[in-house]
Amino acid sequence: MTTAIILMNLGTPAEPTAKAVRDFLCDFLSDPRVVEIPRAVWLPILHGLVLPLRPRRIAPAYESIWNESADGEPVKGSPILHYTRRQAELLQAHFSQSRPDVVVSYAMSYGRPSLETEVERLRREGFESFVVLPLYPQYSATTTGAVYDQVAQIYRSSRDIPDITMVHDYYKHPLYIRALANSVRELWEKQGAAEKLLLSFHGIPKANITKGDPYYQQCMETGAHLAAELELDENRWQVSFQSRFGKAEWLQPYTDKTLIEWGKNGVRSVDVICPAFSADCLETLEEISVENRANFIDAGGQEYRYIPALNARADHIDAMAAVLEDKLPARLK
Repeated sequence: MTTAIILMNLGTPAEPTAKAVRDFLCDFLSDPRVVEIPRAVWLPILHGLVLPLRPRRIAPAYESIWNESADGEPVKGSPILHYTRRQAELLQAHFSQSRPDVVVSYAMSYGRPSLETEVERLRREGFESFVVLPLYPQYSATTTGAVYDQVAQIYRSSRDIPDITMVHDYYKHPLYIRALANSVRELWEKQGAAEKLLLSFHGIPKANITKGDPYYQQCMETGAHLAAELELDENRWQVSFQSRFGKAEWLQPYTDKTLIEWGKNGVRSVDVICPAFSADCLETLEEISVENRANFIDAGGQEYRYIPALNARADHIDAMAAVLEDKLPARLK
């Protein structure tokens, strides 16, 4: 049996323009997994307020991170697309040595290429089974759950249903934790450690957790495993949550408020890592690296360093390969 691995990331506008950002946000924010407000309430808000105004406001932010690299690797175009493609290429090289009948591809939950079109393309090429790896180490219904929905849609629309296996999460996989720790250690070996290490995860509404989403607990476990790997005292590190949207309460503590509080209370230096992001993107390169740097410095902090996402690091590729090994059909092992 020939098997295709498909890496799934969130997606990106096709270009850093207001129109392209609008198209992307329309797709993204129309997903009921992402915004759980009843459609009759949310869609008029989305099309009447959000889409007419927000794209023009954030298109310059996308333009500022287009072609930007946080780790020194040359990037052309959207960083999240670049690194997802690069991860697929490096995983292909990894599996080509031991599993020549496995191909590695990628798709995006929003934007192109979509999971449906990628599965269709690969089936035409003769692939019979698929392993889908959502590039979200911590499961949330808002991210990985949305990928499950897309798989279900493929099942519903197919007469000859393909064999698709999903990776649910990998938030405490030893090689993932080790790769995170290595990225921190490398900075500290070169430049010394800051007073505080902040682990900033993407936020979701607090109500999602009360409804049963395991995301918060998995983030906290990732943080605890990383702190243990780095042998950090509890006063040296903290978990926080970024990227809140709207007026509802989201997971706390908030990243921006935490950094402002630290700056005001005399913390002079901070290192920030974003363990929920497998690739650098707008939320890391602009929100964390630029906006929150300003928050900390303006509040009295002196030194702020963003530790890049794992991106195409060799130890990150090794971690993803190990996660995928357990999902590949036994006959390939």
